[in-house]
Amino acid sequence: MKGKLFLIPTTLGDSEIDQVIPNPIQELIPDIKHFIVENIRTTRRYLKKVNREINIDELSFYELNKHTSPDDISGYLNALKDHDMGIISEAGCPGVADPGADVVKIAHTQNIQVVPLVGPSSILLSLMASGFNGQNFAFNGYLPIQAGDRAKKIKQLDNRSLNEGQTQMFIETPFRNMKMVEDLLKNCSPATKLCIAADITLETEYIKTMPVKNWKNKIPDLHKRPTIFLIHRDK
Repeated sequence: MKGKLFLIPTTLGDSEIDQVIPNPIQELIPDIKHFIVENIRTTRRYLKKVNREINIDELSFYELNKHTSPDDISGYLNALKDHDMGIISEAGCPGVADPGADVVKIAHTQNIQVVPLVGPSSILLSLMASGFNGQNFAFNGYLPIQAGDRAKKIKQLDNRSLNEGQTQMFIETPFRNMKMVEDLLKNCSPATKLCIAADITLETEYIKTMPVKNWKNKIPDLHKRPTIFLIHRDK
């Protein structure tokens, strides 16, 4: 009988395990000995936070990064012939805006049972707290880096929100967050509502929604803080 592929959530930062990871998941993790992970070092540290009794030396880690091929992933999944396996990413929930989706896709082609486990998703948590449309939304990942392309994309997303009622969500490399806010205020309609959600689930969590015209001189310091940006414009 094949093992199961568990999608294991992690904390979004240095928050307490008990605050964001349900106890049944904490109890399940020590039983898994094979893990596909984005970063072995941070995964080892996370597992020790979950349970100090876990013997890291007994575990097998398979690294998932931009160089990992589909053939590599299929090889990793061979361990499921005899054992359960877990995916642990750096994004909170594997498979959501995350390379873990590539593993899950291949697992389905091999008739492997995929089990998603409850945990913190910055995308969903920011949407919940924004006050925006939660029935029609899009996560757009990173916007273009070039100024002209970025301005054009922001205006497109702003107009799409107005025309379709769709909440638009995106992220930026944390050290460029302040430039992102500057570009949003410059290229969105003054009536567009902007939600800034930073450090979600941490003690420094900041979530605020206001019209673009009201954000001037009220922008918090977002430098190097993981942040989700959301915009929505009502007709």
